[in-house]
Amino acid sequence: MTHPNNTIPTLIQQAKTEFRTVRDWLRFTTSYFNQAQLFFGHGFPSAYDEAAHLMLHVLHLAPNQLDLFLDAQITQSERDAIIELIEKRVAERVPITYLTHEAWLGDFNFYVDQRVIIPRSFIAELLQTQLSPWISDPTAVIHALDLCTGSGCLAVLLAHAFENAQIDAVDISPSALEVAHINIENYGLASSIHLIHSDLFSKLDNKRYDLIISNPPYVNEKSMNDLPEEFRHEPSIALAGGTDGLSIVHNILTNAADFLNDEGLLIVEIGHNRSTLEHLYPRVPFRNKAIIW
Repeated sequence: MTHPNNTIPTLIQQAKTEFRTVRDWLRFTTSYFNQAQLFFGHGFPSAYDEAAHLMLHVLHLAPNQLDLFLDAQITQSERDAIIELIEKRVAERVPITYLTHEAWLGDFNFYVDQRVIIPRSFIAELLQTQLSPWISDPTAVIHALDLCTGSGCLAVLLAHAFENAQIDAVDISPSALEVAHINIENYGLASSIHLIHSDLFSKLDNKRYDLIISNPPYVNEKSMNDLPEEFRHEPSIALAGGTDGLSIVHNILTNAADFLNDEGLLIVEIGHNRSTLEHLYPRVPFRNKAIIW
């Protein structure tokens, strides 16, 4: 295993012999990640947050329990597990979420691996309020669609926000749908969420929906070439949106009306492409990082 500099193995050896408590290892892991100059962009904003996530995973603690056990002693097996994870994180630049197979959106925990991108959607925040004020009666949402579902995380959040809804969760990747199936089963939602292998709308026949959401690939070609190494572990099909990053967004905007009910709502995450899309679609309303139409 390679290391970013030759001080790292020495630090690991010192840690093995000197550190005993959760507090010791949390501090060491945070410093280790900072020194390695990792990129943090997959749900955790800092080295400390990633280190805390790692500790919680290895110690089998809930997020609100870490402070209770800061001065507890780490067992040898726990120490070895921590070292294995932090060495992989630094040497291989694998996002911590892929190493723990746990991703959080609010209070929801999802299984992830390298078949899907790591959940980090602006739409998840909107679903916390059942899409108020755009939807005044959540019970009236009967048919909903999650395009480019990936891990199925937004489909699961949809099912919790709109309890009367039958939800179609669509993805072009059979591998991504396998992960989505795991999360749907974990939340007991197989009767509410239906997985469909489809290139966007192509296999949806004449279905109509009260609500369509999508977090599609929208990274342009130049940005794909400049992504930090951590992003190289994610499936490029879930990130790359063509030369200008908008090929899939254009497809969705062009065809969504054919699949929406008369009073239906469309929400599409667009990331950094807002200014370009506002110029191309002057009549379409935008909010922060999303089209809400």
